[in-house]
Amino acid sequence: MESTEEEKSNIKLYPIYKMLSWDLLFYYSIIFIFLVQIKHISPADVLLGEAFYPFFKFILLMPMTALIEKIGKKRSLIIANSANAISILCYILAQNFTYVLIGQFFSAIAFVIKGVAETNMLYDNLPRGEGRGSQFSKIDGKATSWYYYIDAITSMLSGFLYVVNGYLPLILCFIFCLVSVYISFKFKETEKTKGLQTTNTREYIRNLRHSFKYILQSKRLRYLIIFGAIFSGFLSVLVSLRSGVLEQIKMPEQYFGVIFAVLGIVSGISAKNEGRFHNRLRNKTLAVLALPVAISCIVIGFAVAVNLPYGSLIVVILIMYLVQFIARGPFYTLIRRYLNNFTTHTIRNKISSSYNLIESIARTLIALLASFLLRITTSSGTLLVLGCIITIAFVLLLDKMKTRVGLKPEQYKKEEIEFTEIK
Repeated sequence: MESTEEEKSNIKLYPIYKMLSWDLLFYYSIIFIFLVQIKHISPADVLLGEAFYPFFKFILLMPMTALIEKIGKKRSLIIANSANAISILCYILAQNFTYVLIGQFFSAIAFVIKGVAETNMLYDNLPRGEGRGSQFSKIDGKATSWYYYIDAITSMLSGFLYVVNGYLPLILCFIFCLVSVYISFKFKETEKTKGLQTTNTREYIRNLRHSFKYILQSKRLRYLIIFGAIFSGFLSVLVSLRSGVLEQIKMPEQYFGVIFAVLGIVSGISAKNEGRFHNRLRNKTLAVLALPVAISCIVIGFAVAVNLPYGSLIVVILIMYLVQFIARGPFYTLIRRYLNNFTTHTIRNKISSSYNLIESIARTLIALLASFLLRITTSSGTLLVLGCIITIAFVLLLDKMKTRVGLKPEQYKKEEIEFTEIK
């Protein structure tokens, strides 16, 4: 089926939008040390704040999903990027931990909406056909790689700007959030992306709750969602712990940005090649991406614990970070691709919401555990313990997934995909 002019416009705009708006720029390489050094918030409380973020996502998921269905994806993305701008403003003005919690609340609003609406904005506008999944993967993978390249440049700049003035990176982050709001206005609503203005919100939430139960009856989706949620939650917690380890070993702040810039470029390259990961590894893709990340955390924790010579320690840490960023690049596109396989646009938002719900729970638990560990040990010790726990969880899950995920369509039982259509 041929795309309309509005759909073609959205497809063309999507890579530009995602390059600048998928996640926060000038942010991740310095936010941990900004809150610890400038705002005088303890590392454990920083992780505690991150634990509240997925909790907020959990309680906001159903009402925000209902909002998306009611007002449409374009207006929802405008609200999401505006909420991101407010969250950054809270960190800039923060006087105590309460400001951080308020910032996390607005950030949760933003990323709940973005998690449901962004990739579906692209997928809904693509023409139906057998190549739809591959086309989505190609466009989204390219857009993701562009984001990582931009993130690499801004990460490098943020480290040096932080040394000049700790507020400069967050001010630039705030400006880019406003740019994202502007780009969101450029999307065009189509029949598949516009809202259902007559939808009763309370009734929709009730129907959505029933849909969650229905979706999770599929063992394929259930294990995909659980595995992806744990890995995504783990990757999120690693953002702060990586900075914490560098601070622990007395790495100068100006080098934080350079290190994460180079690693961001690596993520961009791996994200652009997500199709090759999938074609080469097939149903082993998630295992090959996830297990090395968990094991790399064990290696870092052990290397710091045995007090390696400083030069050797830096090399080990950077190699392990490299492993993590290589895996991070293609993961987010691939998990969305696998979740969207065999779906119609009527069920896609609900699958995304189910995934975001479980991901919020997983991230909350992992962040709370990390916060607890940071109160009794160092960042490297926290990585060591978390790495061991997550490795065990991945091995157990992967054993269960062997006969339930990554099969050919004809190998699934009818009830696994009966509520969807093959794409």
